[in-house]
Amino acid sequence: MTSRDPETDPDETHGPDTLESAAAENGTATPPAAPSRRRRAPKRDEVLAAAVAEARAGLAGLASDEQVGEHLGATADDDRLMTHRFASALPGYTGWVWYSTVARAPRSRHVTVCETGLEAGEGAVVAPPWVPYEERVSAEERERLAAVAEGRVPDED
Repeated sequence: MTSRDPETDPDETHGPDTLESAAAENGTATPPAAPSRRRRAPKRDEVLAAAVAEARAGLAGLASDEQVGEHLGATADDDRLMTHRFASALPGYTGWVWYSTVARAPRSRHVTVCETGLEAGEGAVVAPPWVPYEERVSAEERERLAAVAEGRVPDED
């Protein structure tokens, strides 16, 4: 039986069990950290940038043609992955933006819609941040509710 060296054997997996056992063998409490890699900015893919019609067609299951407004632009998320954004013409959703993420395989010109949705844009009306009950209710109101629960004060509702 031969032992495998995880540093040189490409078939060796680096799952949590392997890293924990390596840390135990080295006498360290935590597994060694992976070296950080500097990532370059994604390249703008001209095939995907030109796929505005495909991105708009991907929204057909979510909205009618009248509810999807003008094309606002596209952002390269990764190599061969781009998100197109469209203004929302949905009643009550002023400032919201439709998005459609498209991708393609290497050396392919076939564009696929990966994900679609609606997100809050600049100036969109959104719900206020959630505040826990104990922070929303005054001390007097908490005391009144406790008295009602204990039967000391009749409920005014």
